[in-house]
Amino acid sequence: MAEKFKTSVGGQALMEGIMMKGPKKVCAAVRRPDGQIETKEEPCLPSKWSKIPLVRGVIGMVESLILGYRWLMYSAEISMGEDAFEQEESKLDRWLNEHLGEKAQNFVMSFAAVLGGLMALILFMILPTTIVGLLSKVVPLDGVRTLLEGILKMVMFVAYLAVVRNMKEIKRMFRYHGAEHKTIACYEAGEALTVENIRKHSRFHPRCGTSFLVLVLLVSILLFSVLPWSSTSLRVVLKLLLLPLVMGISYELIKIAGRYNNIFTRVISAPGLWIQRLTTSEPDDSMIEIAIAAVLPVLPEKPEEGKW
Repeated sequence: MAEKFKTSVGGQALMEGIMMKGPKKVCAAVRRPDGQIETKEEPCLPSKWSKIPLVRGVIGMVESLILGYRWLMYSAEISMGEDAFEQEESKLDRWLNEHLGEKAQNFVMSFAAVLGGLMALILFMILPTTIVGLLSKVVPLDGVRTLLEGILKMVMFVAYLAVVRNMKEIKRMFRYHGAEHKTIACYEAGEALTVENIRKHSRFHPRCGTSFLVLVLLVSILLFSVLPWSSTSLRVVLKLLLLPLVMGISYELIKIAGRYNNIFTRVISAPGLWIQRLTTSEPDDSMIEIAIAAVLPVLPEKPEEGKW
């Protein structure tokens, strides 16, 4: 089951489905209420930023948030059934459909996706700083404030994942996440994409969004350690300004970790692989079938065309 090549093909777990992205196409496969699999394909738009180090990490994350949120909404509509989805549609959604049209609605959805993702990152970066800043006014923390801030950041992140993984819908999404990883691992091993072959592969993969988020947190701990504590507000502002740099560095690290296999890259990958124990679970065969349906349309004709 050793890798024969490393691919840029990857995806995201959806509601009762999986989205896979290849060099030229994106495909989502979702299980309908009647048990049938519905797929939808779209071409990938080339990014002019993909060759620029650091910048490509920031742009890539924003694009992933928008793409992921849009396909998640699509999967919700298909998996719940259009009638159920329309019944749960809010007054705001109806107003957007009637007055703004599809393009404006897509803009609103994209904005919501980016805002939600950035707010989550900001929360895990700002709240620990605020807590430590307030605590330092009561307890002398000289010399350990940065360490305490970093510990709080990681504890909050892990605790959040531990809580949400017990939610019914999220628990199933994490199983689809495992199916996605297993399928990519099977493809990289050069094996035929069958349920039997995919089932035996690992659900942990170094080139995963979870690993990227863990790297963002770890890089931020190191980079922010040089920022002053003279003012909690000033430290928060400086952290926000440096956030794009943190994301850029983290992306370059995960590119290196995914491309090479040595002591350095194994150390980089280890924390993310450990956290994937929370964000992935073993899938059943029906979930693996979804992963196969999603990935086949996006695979390049030759594996080297989708080189990581």
